[in-house]
Formats: sequence, structure tokens, C-alpha cells
Amino acid sequence: MIVLDTNALIFDALQPKRLTPRALRAIETASTRGDIACSDISLWEIAMLVAKNRLDPGAELTQFLHDMIQARGLRVLPINPEIAALAQSEQFAHGDPADRIIAATAMYHQAKLVSVDARIRKLKTVEVVW
Repeated sequence: MIVLDTNALIFDALQPKRLTPRALRAIETASTRGDIACSDISLWEIAMLVAKNRLDPGAELTQFLHDMIQARGLRVLPINPEIAALAQSEQFAHGDPADRIIAATAMYHQAKLVSVDARIRKLKTVEVVW
């Protein structure tokens, strides 16, 4: 399984040229296998970006989120007690709580993480594709 971080979700849906060829291959392969997911907090992050006029999805927000999930057959993974605890551990030296949850989600599910975030890519606890 691969988990897409918020930027990877946005790039895949709206700006695929911003994905690296390696990231795009990983996304397409996982999507074909039905083995692609995102953390539920990414949906909230996208909603926040739209609310702050920092992202224009070109459609009504709820419809955009549904379309994005359906287009790739994404599984939306919920935060559970183990993910919450992992996100607060010293393994994740990242200041953004949402990014900590996303990385912890990938780690908990033993999944690769597609992320452009340089701080996430430095984590030794999760394999990052970019």
C-alpha cells in the first residue's frame, strides 16, 4: 500500500506535472492494484486550503473530495489510537501535526508514503517515495 500526503493528493488531482515520474508511477501502480490510501486529516487540510482561498479545486469542495477519492479508488484511513500515539512519539520530529499524523498513518499501515515534504523525506521511520 502507498499513502499519499496532502500535497501528493492535490498534485495528482489538479497538477499532475508537479509529481515526479517516480511518484506518479507509484500512484498509478497502487491505484491499479487498489492499494492506495490517504489519511483522513488530508481531507481536512484540503478543506482548510479551500476555505482560506489558497486552493481552487474548480468544483464545490465536497464534490471535489468525493471525485478525488473515486478517481484513484483511495481508501481514507482514519486516525486510531495507535496512529495518534505514534504521531506524538519522538520518531516524528516534524512541527506540523497533520504531517505527523500522515507519516504515522503510513508507518502504522507499513505503507510507503508519497510526499514532496523534505522534512518528511528525512524521517527514518517511514519509506518515502518522491
